[in-house]
Amino acid sequence: MIIEALGRWAGGTDRTPRRMVWLLAAAYGLTIANLYYCQPLLPQMADSYASSSLVGYLTTAGQLGYALALPLVVPLGDIVRRRPLVCVLLLVDAAALVATATAPAAGALLAAGAVIGLASASVVNILVPYAATTAADNERGRVVATMLSGGLVGILLSRTVAGLTAELFGWRVLYLASAAVTLLLAAALARAMAPSAAEVPIGYAAQLRATVRLAASEPVLRRRSLIGAGVFGSFGVFWTTVAFMLAEPPYRYGEAEIGLFTLVGAAGALAAKVAGRVADRGRQRPWTGALLLLGVASFGAVALGGRSLPWLIAGLLAMDVAVHATHLLNMSVVYGLVDGARSRIASVYMTFYTLGGVAGTAAGAAAYRFGGWTAVSATGAAFMAAGLVAWAREGRGGPAEG
Repeated sequence: MIIEALGRWAGGTDRTPRRMVWLLAAAYGLTIANLYYCQPLLPQMADSYASSSLVGYLTTAGQLGYALALPLVVPLGDIVRRRPLVCVLLLVDAAALVATATAPAAGALLAAGAVIGLASASVVNILVPYAATTAADNERGRVVATMLSGGLVGILLSRTVAGLTAELFGWRVLYLASAAVTLLLAAALARAMAPSAAEVPIGYAAQLRATVRLAASEPVLRRRSLIGAGVFGSFGVFWTTVAFMLAEPPYRYGEAEIGLFTLVGAAGALAAKVAGRVADRGRQRPWTGALLLLGVASFGAVALGGRSLPWLIAGLLAMDVAVHATHLLNMSVVYGLVDGARSRIASVYMTFYTLGGVAGTAAGAAAYRFGGWTAVSATGAAFMAAGLVAWAREGRGGPAEG
């Protein structure tokens, strides 16, 4: 009955009915949350295994699976039917969640975590181009913004839900419950997504070659991908190190207080919605430049936040708005470059975006170790400035954007 209700609620043949967009956004948020449940649970999970030190690599295993999915699985969204592809990937995701809950050893846990990363990343990065393809040109920004907002809410709430559920019932029950939710999503999307043929009738190897050619031949895609890498790198710099800073003087926050601080990031959901309206008006380029300047300036406030909570919150809010709104504007630009085969676009853009985040994470950790919070702030500003440089290149004779 639940599945039928969801299917009827989201169904219809109109172009991007509102209820369908919300279902896709919910699927995005609930699926991406599977990647983040483990973060607050690692100590409890480690206690369940003799080789507990290996459990600390669970997040890394998920990130590895995510990174592999972008160039190797996401391009399938153009060459096979999306509805069965998404449903199969969700079934794989559910199976990996069950395997996590029942893993007899840390090695099996890490293997299941990698599969969760691969399947979850594949689903969300196939659903976004699917939504962009079904949307009319004048609503694509708002549709993609709703999707990204769903993902951000899923990430933010995943840690809270994981902590509360694990405290009451144990971490294994959390993963079993998540598997059940994922199965319900698969059934609901199987009913709600419109059946359609593959967009491009070519083989897998040809699709991979076409994706590489697209990256090589499309300067706007490359530039927007570099901008995305820069802003997500700055995001990684901040969030990799802020918990360590808050745990030390003058703050001396505990885990609960640090967890509550992360909820300030909800501002990004609002920023994405506003940016979606801007994108639909065709003003992506000037707004991107303004957001990148805001992002660079935000790290000045972040630097002062090393000893002042109001400055830290102000810097975080400005940085979060810059990152998420720029990401949305980037996606509205790159998905508008072609009329179809948008999974290639997603593969290229999200690969750069993710690599930027990985670089920011590594750079942030090194900066904090050797230079403290001041070095972290400078490094975050440098990543944002790199995105600004990539944006400025359009003004020197490159292909025009919105």
